[in-house]
Amino acid sequence: MKNKKFNIALISAATSLMLAAPAVVSANEAGDILVKAGLAYVKPTSSGSPAYVGSNYAGADLTVDDDTQLYGAIAYFIDSNWAIEAIVATPFTHDIALGGGNVAETTHLPPIVSVLYYFDTESAFQPYLGLGINYTFFWDEKFNAGAQGNGFSDLSLDSSVGYAVQAGFDYYFDEALFINASIRYADIETDATFNKDGAAGSSTVAIDPMVYTISLGYKF
Repeated sequence: MKNKKFNIALISAATSLMLAAPAVVSANEAGDILVKAGLAYVKPTSSGSPAYVGSNYAGADLTVDDDTQLYGAIAYFIDSNWAIEAIVATPFTHDIALGGGNVAETTHLPPIVSVLYYFDTESAFQPYLGLGINYTFFWDEKFNAGAQGNGFSDLSLDSSVGYAVQAGFDYYFDEALFINASIRYADIETDATFNKDGAAGSSTVAIDPMVYTISLGYKF
């Protein structure tokens, strides 16, 4: 239900603002800089990753929940069609479940650098596609009190490097101010290690999130 409400709100906000926009703006040019700020919703797509204690299956899979945070991006145009974009966000915190029950949480940042291709539309609506690379690092991994009482300790998640693809659009109100919406897929996979009653445990956690963003932007 939370996912549906977020998507409905994003579509409604984008539609309302687009109706007020002018029909034509100047084309992008080499040297143009776009700055954007808004919200990012990260939803892991993995259905679960098997957890092991030693070489034995622990009897349950690890899953990661979703989160929404503040988001920002800057893009620099090489020419009228091609741009380089870097995105950042406030740290995402995710609950980690084992067999459906929350056992831990972690915080991470997934900065992404992408190459974008903007299509020629000669209008306020400027769609684009992007391909990039993400580097995700995790910290503050910890089991909750319930999991610790069941013998879990020393959770650690390795950093991850993977690709990212996206589609999005800018919609201009005037020559500089615009709204942006985008959807991304990020390849994020991390090796998790832990201890269970003194025995070494592990899981290769495929997070692979969809990232939905909506923001306001300004062209310099």
